Amino acid sequence: MVSAVFHSPLATAAEDVAVMKKTVAATPVKAASAAVAAPAVKPGFDWNGLVMTVMPPLLGLVLLVLIWSLVSVGTAGSIPTPIETAKQAISIFSDPFYRKGPNDQGVGWNVLASLQRVALGFGLAAVVGIPAGFVIGRFEFMSRMFNPLISLMRPVSPLAWLPIGLLVFKGANPAAIWTIFICSIWPMVINTAVGVQRVPQDYMNVARVLNLSEWKIVTKILFPSVLPYMLTGVRLAVGTAWLVIVAAEMLTGGVGIGFWVWDEWNNLNVKNIIIAIFVIGIVGLLLEYALIKIASAFTFEEVKS
Repeated sequence: MVSAVFHSPLATAAEDVAVMKKTVAATPVKAASAAVAAPAVKPGFDWNGLVMTVMPPLLGLVLLVLIWSLVSVGTAGSIPTPIETAKQAISIFSDPFYRKGPNDQGVGWNVLASLQRVALGFGLAAVVGIPAGFVIGRFEFMSRMFNPLISLMRPVSPLAWLPIGLLVFKGANPAAIWTIFICSIWPMVINTAVGVQRVPQDYMNVARVLNLSEWKIVTKILFPSVLPYMLTGVRLAVGTAWLVIVAAEMLTGGVGIGFWVWDEWNNLNVKNIIIAIFVIGIVGLLLEYALIKIASAFTFEEVKS
C-alpha cells in the first residue's frame, strides 16, 4: 500500500519563508566578508572626461577665430581682425559704465537698460500668460475659444506689434516693453496649457472623489505636475525676449544694447558692432543657462533600478 504525503499550501509557504530568512540572514555576512577581502580601489582622475569637456568648445572657438581671420583678409580690412577687435574690447571694458551725455554711455549701462526692459515686459507676460495657460488647459471650452486666437497671433513677427505700441503708448520705452510682452506671452501660455492637459486623468479622478476645491486642484495637483512645462515656456520666452529687444531698440532709439549697435553702425565703427554681437550672445547664454539650472532643480526623474 502506497502512502501519499500531502503538504498544505500554508506549510509550503512557511517552509519557503524559513528558507528565505536563512538566506537573508546569511547574505550580509557573505557581503561583509567579501567587502573585507576586496582591496579598496581609489578612482583615478578622469582625464578622458576632462579632454572631452574642454577640447570640443576650445576647437570650436579656434575654428571661429580662423574663419573670422580669413573673412577679414578676404574683405581687405573692412572686417577688423580678431586681434584688433580684442584690443578695442579691452579699451571698452576698461570703463563700461561711463556717462558723457544721454546718447554717449558705456556698454554696461546699455546692457542694463536692455535687461530692465526685458524684465518688465517678460514679467508682465508671466503674470498674464501663466494663469491664462492654466485656464486654457483646464477647461475645454476655454481651450476651444482661445486656440484659434493663439494660432493666429503667434506667427506674427514681434516687430510688427511695435507700431501699435508706439501709437497706443506714445513713447519708445513703453512700446519696446509692449513688444517684449507680446512676444514672450505665447511660449508661456502654450507650454503651461500643454502641461495641464497632460496631467494624468487618474489624478483628476481622485480630486473629484475627494471633492477638492478648484484652488486645491491647482495648487496640490496641477502646479507640481505642470512646473517643468511652465519653466520650459519661461526659458523659451526669455530667449525670444532677448532677441526681440535688440531689434526693437534699433528702431526706437534711446539707451540699450540694440541702440548701441545701431549708433556704432552710423559711426561706421565695425569693431564695436562685433563686440556688441559677442556681448549680446554672452548675456543671452547666461540667461538661458540660469533658467536651465532653475528648471533642472524642479524636474524630477524616476530612478531606474
